[in-house]
This record gives sequence, structure tokens and C-alpha cells, in this order.
Amino acid sequence: MARHGQPSPARKQRKHRFRPGTRALMEIRRYQKSTDLLLRKLPFARLVKELTMHYNNTGLRWQADALLAMQEAAEDYLVRLFEDANLCAIHARRVTLMVKDIQLTRRIRGLSEATR
Repeated sequence: MARHGQPSPARKQRKHRFRPGTRALMEIRRYQKSTDLLLRKLPFARLVKELTMHYNNTGLRWQADALLAMQEAAEDYLVRLFEDANLCAIHARRVTLMVKDIQLTRRIRGLSEATR
């Protein structure tokens, strides 16, 4: 038994558990506050280079600033697409984002699936 003023014997502390959905909301708020890039730079650069090789067989070279600008634009497009698709899901009285929400968003914007 511990005396007054002395620490009690070590007890195992349980890890704190958040309610379902709380952790996701914390993560969303963290990403909304940050201005950092969400996609990794090297995989994005490889994808851009692969796509340019597919459409243009000449060995194009990319400056780092050009790749960064492409990544900024791509992330901005994706964030806006998901924001609008989320509004479509909310309009349908759902909280889960589905493929049909993204398809509807693209259709409203005038982007067809054929432009992939």
C-alpha cells in the first residue's frame, strides 16, 4: 500500500479509445488545416513521366518545378472533386461517399467517363 506523497504501485493504463468516426473527423480537420501536398512526390513524378511516355514517345524531361506545379493542380482538382462528390452524398442523405457520387459530380461538371 502506498503512503501519502509516494507514488502508488504501477498499474496498467488502458489505451484511450475514441468513439467511431471521431478519429476520422480529427484526421479530416488536420488535413484541412495543412497546406502540405497529400500525394508523395516520387510516385506522382513516375506517373506523370509514364503518362507522357505513353502519349509522346520522345523522351521528355521534366523540371522539378513543372512536376510540382502539375502535382499542385492535380491535388487541387481531386480535393474539389471529392468536396463536390461529398455534397452529392449528403444531398442523397448519406454520409458514405460512393462511386455514383463522383460520377454524378463529373457529369454535372461536363466531364464524361470517356475522357479518362
